[in-house]
Amino acid sequence: MEQAEYLWPGGIRLLESDKAFPPGTDAVLLSDFAPLSSGDRICDLGCGGGIILLLLLSRRADITGDGVELQPDAAALASENLIRNHLEGRGRIIPGDLRTLRGVLPAGGYDLVVSNPPYFSERSGKIAPAPQRAAARCEQTCTLEDLIAAAAYLLRWGGRFVLTYRPDRLVDLFCALRGAGLEPKRLRLCQHKADAGPFSALVEARRGGRPGLIVPAPLVLCRPDGSDTAEVRKIYGRSGRERKSNAGKSE
Repeated sequence: MEQAEYLWPGGIRLLESDKAFPPGTDAVLLSDFAPLSSGDRICDLGCGGGIILLLLLSRRADITGDGVELQPDAAALASENLIRNHLEGRGRIIPGDLRTLRGVLPAGGYDLVVSNPPYFSERSGKIAPAPQRAAARCEQTCTLEDLIAAAAYLLRWGGRFVLTYRPDRLVDLFCALRGAGLEPKRLRLCQHKADAGPFSALVEARRGGRPGLIVPAPLVLCRPDGSDTAEVRKIYGRSGRERKSNAGKSE
């Protein structure tokens, strides 16, 4: 385990390990996309090293949050990251399986649930050889239905579930969300360039929400010359600085 530099100047400090899936662009974009209100209690399902939980807690000083992580090494890393960023008083990590949360975390106890889940089904092709990467990218230990059932259990009525997912699986996602009583309310596609197809989708669903989906303009990461767009510079530190090249790779 080695100490990483700040994600951006003045931002959170991350420890990284080869025993945990490294943070990528999707996690940062999801953290910015998630809506926060005063007093929110949040839960990150499959939190890995804790980057999303850290970013959300750093956005508002009046919220608290929990992270659930199956991989023991990643859970330990997330706990250490909370301590390194002086957020352990408002956040905690629960090592365990999101499929067995009943009795561990309270039903309806959260205002916001977030997740950067595995994108690929087990039938989708080659599995990564490293177990940490395989678990993070493929539904070996957590199916889409498992994830959504956990989110529905944790959310209060009117609570929000926000996640990032593959555009080519959005039909599966929307059907599973609605089937669990989580109505898709907001969708934003992410593109590397304005003339490229989307590589990721940011989705917000509401427990008990009415039908009606808002689709704003896509989030474009790069200008034609390859430099970051103004929106991406704002997301990464909200100061106009260019993002660090080693923290901006999407998986």
